[in-house]
Amino acid sequence: MRSCKMPSGNEMPVFGIGTWRMGESRAKRDQELAAIKYALELGYPMIDTAEMYGDGGAEEIVGEALAGVRKRPFIVSKVYPHNASRSGTIAACERSLKRMKLERIDLYLLHWRGGVPLAETYEAFFRLRQAGKIADFGVSNFDTGDMEEAATLDKGLTGSDQVLYCLSRRGPEYDLLPWLRQRSIPLMAYSPLDQGRLLGNATLKKLAGDLRCTPAQLALAWVLAQPGVVTIPKSMTRERVKENLGAVDLKLSPDVRSELDRAFPPPKRKQALGML
Repeated sequence: MRSCKMPSGNEMPVFGIGTWRMGESRAKRDQELAAIKYALELGYPMIDTAEMYGDGGAEEIVGEALAGVRKRPFIVSKVYPHNASRSGTIAACERSLKRMKLERIDLYLLHWRGGVPLAETYEAFFRLRQAGKIADFGVSNFDTGDMEEAATLDKGLTGSDQVLYCLSRRGPEYDLLPWLRQRSIPLMAYSPLDQGRLLGNATLKKLAGDLRCTPAQLALAWVLAQPGVVTIPKSMTRERVKENLGAVDLKLSPDVRSELDRAFPPPKRKQALGML
């Protein structure tokens, strides 16, 4: 599995499984746990979660899925903005570690900007890193201006910015993605299938048929073909978990990428950063 190097020198896999909206329903818990376990069996090298997902329920499922795993995957989690004060961030991280039964989170993100000054959050990040509770820290849903402010506080160590990015939502390409690339900060693309909306697109379906892959695999392969971008599609079934992993080895020719550009044009002006 390819990886992206973060400013700290640590590496993050380019592909993993997301857990947004997991842990919210007891009726779905077994299915969600089975999906994550199957992803790990297949070799998924990363799991993305957050204290927000199921109010800690997703992290508990992740912890259960990790029990007995021989090779520990790269773990990403996030702190709520209202918990992101100096002491609140540390307490939230401790709770996440306890739910996942871990001693360290590989990448710990501020989920989005809230009312707490960024300086407090970054101070807590550095304390957690020094204590060995996290290996790297970063942000989520930060646009270019937010990243510029973070850069005055992070000592050049912000590890990633997780944002909404996919074929149908290419706004970050205008200025955010170039800004991140200049600083070797990977962009982590969430909802790379636009919550499934992409899968019915006629052009995507035709190209996928020509390539003998599925529309989901093609859309994910496009994201993975962007330099400095990693992605974390959520999957609830064994079939989709396996299908998504097939995108990792799918190579797109210049002609295919040109056709996708015509169907999903890159931005010509600044766009507001999308959020789900």
